[in-house]
Amino acid sequence: MAETMSLTNQFLIAMPTLQDPNFMRSVTYICEHNENGCMGIIINRPLDITLGEVLRQLEIHVDDPDISHQPVYLGGPVQNERGFVIHRPHGDWEAILKVTSEIGITSSRDILAAIAEGKGPEKNLIALGYAGWGAGQLESEIAQNAWLSTPADNSIIFEAPFDKRWEAAVALAGIDLNKLSSEIGHA
Repeated sequence: MAETMSLTNQFLIAMPTLQDPNFMRSVTYICEHNENGCMGIIINRPLDITLGEVLRQLEIHVDDPDISHQPVYLGGPVQNERGFVIHRPHGDWEAILKVTSEIGITSSRDILAAIAEGKGPEKNLIALGYAGWGAGQLESEIAQNAWLSTPADNSIIFEAPFDKRWEAAVALAGIDLNKLSSEIGHA
């Protein structure tokens, strides 16, 4: 896949017509996209559990209530028992995928232990599961008008309220949703 074709470090924004309950009004941060497929983490679907609950299940002690009450997100429908941390800066963790010069995705326990101790990355978003597409699948869905993409913005990932992330990502793409058509056309 040509470098210009990759959606790595982009937001994948569900179009209003996408009714799949896994992705309706979702914003997915694309962590990796190549000729073999695509992997991303949905960043706007908080679960009904907190980081403190996850850490207790992993037998990792946390004292700080701000850390304990941090939300955990549903990262996608694939392997939703597996945890992922989107974080900035990279750090030196056991299992890290460096997405950009600033952003990493880590799935190892050591980052959670560091976060619990207040020694983790400056910014983080914790998710269970991920979204995945096989080779050519995402490109086909984009051609069917199911998704928009736009370069990712760290402030939307780490600072925007979760219930405003979809609208913020759409605005970042420069799209007026009121003017969108669900019809597919080719010139």
